[in-house]
Amino acid sequence: LVTQGNLANTYAELGRHEDSLRMSRDVYSGNLRLEGAEAEETLRAANNYAWGLFNLRHFDEAKALMRKMMPVARRVFGESDALALKMRWIYAAALYLDTSATLGDLRESVEILESVANSWKRIFGPAHPETPKAQDALKYAREALAERLAASVGSAS
Repeated sequence: LVTQGNLANTYAELGRHEDSLRMSRDVYSGNLRLEGAEAEETLRAANNYAWGLFNLRHFDEAKALMRKMMPVARRVFGESDALALKMRWIYAAALYLDTSATLGDLRESVEILESVANSWKRIFGPAHPETPKAQDALKYAREALAERLAASVGSAS
């Protein structure tokens, strides 16, 4: 499973996203079956699988997987763990990028990303390469929310 996971990541780097997704799904399912939901390898595999779903814009599936696994990661690793933060980040990004997102989804996304971006900066520091990416994700979620609010005000008049 470790080798398959590495191969799935390599496929993703090469732009072979469908192949990567299939393999990531198999790795996640295999780890879940062999190790259980609370094993570190299962949680990492779930994150990789969700990332693959996200990259292919399968937002509903990515959100469903993260809704299931985020609480497990937070319970196993704690709120401040990088993997738990990344899972919340993927979930929030899938919320605001989904074209069928509701106003509530967009608000939830901003709320989650405010927490993730602040935690990431506090824990890993401003020099960490992911810190500006977390800040950017928050900026884009806020923009999506502002656009939706403006559109709803415009359509109400």
